[in-house]
Amino acid sequence: MQIATTFRHMEPSDALKSYAEEKLDRVKKYIDEPIVAQVFLTVEKIRHSAEVTITAKGITIKAAEETNDMYAAIDAVVDKIERQLRRYKERIKEHKPAASDSRDRQIRKTVVAAESIDQRQEPVIIKSNTFSIKPMSVEEAVMQMDLLHKDFLVFTDAGTEDINVIYRRKDGNYGLIEPTKG
Repeated sequence: MQIATTFRHMEPSDALKSYAEEKLDRVKKYIDEPIVAQVFLTVEKIRHSAEVTITAKGITIKAAEETNDMYAAIDAVVDKIERQLRRYKERIKEHKPAASDSRDRQIRKTVVAAESIDQRQEPVIIKSNTFSIKPMSVEEAVMQMDLLHKDFLVFTDAGTEDINVIYRRKDGNYGLIEPTKG
């Protein structure tokens, strides 16, 4: 497991870093290798927050916790990650995922220079992201969206190979946008 630890507004501490690595070793039993984990430890006045992002085998899981003690924050965030991974594993067992394809697609967007925004009259893309689109079923897309705590997710339908969008509605249910041909 690769773990990158970032300290914000505090002095780097080997003790905290090794404590976080030791706690994150517990998640190995839920997920296959390779695992990449990013740990952000932040201090703001008396608030100590720990944020963890784990990426492994096509899934990304994020969690954050705040307490008055950094060690307690690390414990709480790892517990939260562990609960999410346990829930994810149970859902995978309940429904057999579609055969995974090695055909991951990548979407790329371009960024317009900030100084040209004031001169233009039409809308401009301010921020862009690059992400890979994994073929998955609608149920898997809903699980991935929940794990990422996002309101929408772009994915490739494993059955039709079309790019779809799943989104969370205001009433708590989900919506699916599917493309039509012609």
